[in-house]
Amino acid sequence: MIVTYLPWLLSALTIYTMLRAGKVSKHAWLVGLVNQALWLVWIIAAGAWGLIPMNIALWFVYARNHLKCRSCAHWFQGTD
Repeated sequence: MIVTYLPWLLSALTIYTMLRAGKVSKHAWLVGLVNQALWLVWIIAAGAWGLIPMNIALWFVYARNHLKCRSCAHWFQGTD
């Protein structure tokens, strides 16, 4: 069931994350990190080991962007 249906939720979360990031939402990168945790669950359940490098890279990108954006609070005035 996880292997069949979780990708639909994960795809929706990925699209939502990108839309929020485009609006410079301060929560976009946190949603992305949660999404990557869920992708990791699916990767393990599905045995889709070829997606591990992308998952690891996105963990770093989302964490870096979250930390970077936290220090730029002026970007977020009037957003979210």
